[in-house]
Amino acid sequence: MKLELRGITKRFGSLTANSNVSLVVNPGEIHCLLGENGAGKSTLMNILYGLITPDEGQILIDDEVVTIADPKDAVNHGIGMVHQHFMLIPVFSVADNVILGSEPVKPWPVIDYKAATTRLLELAKEYGFEIDDPNATVENLPIGAQQRVEILKALSHDASVLILDEPTAVLTPQETDAFMVILRSLKASGKSIIFITHKLREVLALADVITVMRLGEVVGVTTPAQTDERGLATMMVGRTVNFVVEKVPATPGDVVLEVRDLYVEDARGLTSVKNVSFEVRAGEILAVAGVQGNGQTELVEALTGMRHPSSGSIMLNDVNLAGQSVRHFLNAGVGHVPEDRQRYGLIPSLSISDNLVLDQLDDARFLRRFGRNLKAIKANGAKLRESFDIRSQSEEAPVGALSGGNQQKVVMARELSRELKILICSQPTRGLDVGSIEFMHRQIVDIRDSGVAVIIVSSELDEVVALGDRVAVLYDGEIQAIVPPTTSREEFGLLMAGAGAAKVTL
Repeated sequence: MKLELRGITKRFGSLTANSNVSLVVNPGEIHCLLGENGAGKSTLMNILYGLITPDEGQILIDDEVVTIADPKDAVNHGIGMVHQHFMLIPVFSVADNVILGSEPVKPWPVIDYKAATTRLLELAKEYGFEIDDPNATVENLPIGAQQRVEILKALSHDASVLILDEPTAVLTPQETDAFMVILRSLKASGKSIIFITHKLREVLALADVITVMRLGEVVGVTTPAQTDERGLATMMVGRTVNFVVEKVPATPGDVVLEVRDLYVEDARGLTSVKNVSFEVRAGEILAVAGVQGNGQTELVEALTGMRHPSSGSIMLNDVNLAGQSVRHFLNAGVGHVPEDRQRYGLIPSLSISDNLVLDQLDDARFLRRFGRNLKAIKANGAKLRESFDIRSQSEEAPVGALSGGNQQKVVMARELSRELKILICSQPTRGLDVGSIEFMHRQIVDIRDSGVAVIIVSSELDEVVALGDRVAVLYDGEIQAIVPPTTSREEFGLLMAGAGAAKVTL
């Protein structure tokens, strides 16, 4: 199936999200759509999937103009979409999620679960997916498995074109490799794929055609044979991007955080963090490396008061915060950029200004006798929106309307606007474009250089090596070693798999 978008324009008030955008996707093609956060990629795909109505332009399938007024129209025309934030029902089974909206029924009005399960397993086998248990509850599955369920859901409706919005943003390196195999298999079967991502290596490894957008417009169409990472980055942001994190060697001061013999249980009551001990000094970055799912989430939650450890101590400037409330951690000078910004970092329906003071509503600057000082909150929002280049029409815009990169800037701006002793960032650049990544890295290095202790947790080894002054490698809830960032990738790989050399502590 040939798909064409011709002259698509979409405006939201004074903001033009898409301006005269044209795009052609041929049968059996992986077409990568690149651009900064806020470049208009997701708006364009939401138009194609019927979630947004364009102001101008046409959609053509096999050279015939079609009308796509809603997702049902899109599905009927053979278009499926897997959103960056999965549209699954967590408490439903795999089979229930896949058949939702097109449930097979018996001669009387009862769902035919046997037929649904058979169809699911046939699809999984046809496309090389691994589905161990069709009756497994989706919320208990790893992220990579949930994504496969989303794709199977689209394929179950006979989708000829799959739109994948940031599909690898939440995947581990191993899951990403497996996902690429799946995409190549889908392409070989004749499916067309529109692949939205910020990861330039993936684009160059997978794409047949690359369309680059900037500020709502198409600025170039190219192929992997015609360009490289630096060329793509320049097209995306309109300037040369520095891929190297520039920082002088750290000059660590006194110990700020000392963690000793920490044990933390997960939501199921299983021990996820085991006998973890380390310290972080003022003016240094301790990076935590590891494949996601090895205790990083629970460790960060314990270090920020979101989860109480079962034993051990968390000493911040000689005060034990273990088991204290989140408010105690905030008041002690702990900043936190969470791994899931939408769930734990922001309230999407509130304005940018309100989100920028969520953890400071008891600050005298933002209080009046009978409530909040709205004038001060708005002024603070305007100031931080400008200094952190948060791209929106106004600081009063709802934060949920921002792109992922701009949402992350809101979280970072809020945390850095307080006086901190330590900043803890979990997956700080997940889902961000190269320009936003460069900006975030600069903020992290600058806060280190100001004398604040920093912990970053990242599943991106390149990021760990670029930012960390020391690197702690976590596997199965334990620190395998604390090593210098100059350690070889091979040794990092062994440590992350739990098979490294004898433990080293720096």
